Amino acid sequence: MPKGGRKGGHKGRARQYTSPEEIDAQLQAEKQKAREDEEQGEGGGDGAAGDPKKEKKSLDSDESEDEEDDYQQKRKGVEGLVDIENPNRVAQTTEKVTQLDLDGPKELSRREREEIEKQKAKERYMKMHLAGKTEQAKADLARLAIIRKQREEAARKKEERKAKDDAALSGKRMQSLSLNK
Repeated sequence: MPKGGRKGGHKGRARQYTSPEEIDAQLQAEKQKAREDEEQGEGGGDGAAGDPKKEKKSLDSDESEDEEDDYQQKRKGVEGLVDIENPNRVAQTTEKVTQLDLDGPKELSRREREEIEKQKAKERYMKMHLAGKTEQAKADLARLAIIRKQREEAARKKEERKAKDDAALSGKRMQSLSLNK
């Protein structure tokens, strides 16, 4: 037996909320019924008895249209309960394939535009670098010129040493030849 004399709370059951559209439909149905009752009181009779069914069907068709709208635009969380108007929210519109303009200019996203600009800037920099107009290219060329001078000096010194060694070798050969005689 539950505590406090109350009946069970049905803890596991899901709660059911009525949407604002359903409440509006119920209110309209009640208003229609009240009007019909007034008309029946005045006119009485058989003709009024057939009208509620027709109006009921028209209300049902309105509700089915509302349900179709709900299927098209699903609401999340509390949106179904509270009507919120957000000026920043853009309603998504679906376009048919026949309405799409494939021949027109395609708008690029921000990332795509930035990527293209980045590639163009890189190409411009490489052209200027190859032409020797960038600071890095100028520094590279200056360093290259210094290295060339150092290599030329090293090659010249090597030739001078080789010439001295050749002269010294030829002098020693002469002496050894003269001693052998």
